[in-house]
Amino acid sequence: MQDQVVLEARNVSKTVTSPEGPLTILADVSLSVLTGETLAIVGASGAGKSTLLALLAGLDSPSTGRVLIAGVDLTELDEDGRAAIRGRHVGFVFQSFHLIPSLTAMENVMLPLELANRRDAQPAAALALRQVGLTPRLAHYPKQLSGGEQQRVAIARAFVTHPAVLFADEPTGNLDTMTGQRVTDLLFELNRSAGSTLILVTHDRALARRCGRVLELDAGHTRS
Repeated sequence: MQDQVVLEARNVSKTVTSPEGPLTILADVSLSVLTGETLAIVGASGAGKSTLLALLAGLDSPSTGRVLIAGVDLTELDEDGRAAIRGRHVGFVFQSFHLIPSLTAMENVMLPLELANRRDAQPAAALALRQVGLTPRLAHYPKQLSGGEQQRVAIARAFVTHPAVLFADEPTGNLDTMTGQRVTDLLFELNRSAGSTLILVTHDRALARRCGRVLELDAGHTRS
């Protein structure tokens, strides 16, 4: 499976309307990412990093160009079709954790498995939480967990479906330096053992250097 293109953007642009007229957020971005590769997307605030991630993950559609995940052209699908591809091939870790407050750590991790009608949701979630060192916290709710623990739950939830591509958007942005370092180590360790492709959006150059490749965005254009 190595050396196989798992994610591809072809001449992707994103333009939105503004009071001043059309505003181009991304301009003619092309990239290919191989299975198992780690790619950091860096750039100043407003450079288009999160917009590019949303387009690559099928959370938004480009104004022009194409995005392919596992050979499937997302731009030919409606929202339900893109959601199905995300459910099958994609995992997410966000800066703000995005855990459901009314669900326990175990239930949060089980959720994507239950949505996929997996009968092994409970044992698979328990294993994923054990891998991130949270077995004693299975029955805890997000508000009972520290920030680092919440992010570890989010990482377990992201990896439990064995995604082909994992998108991480500023995953340490809400954590102190030491906790962020531990979470980063865990993220790369799990990604390596799972053989997933990691796309990491960050403003942290030291974190970006841990990836095999860095793509720099400058006012919507790529510099790599």
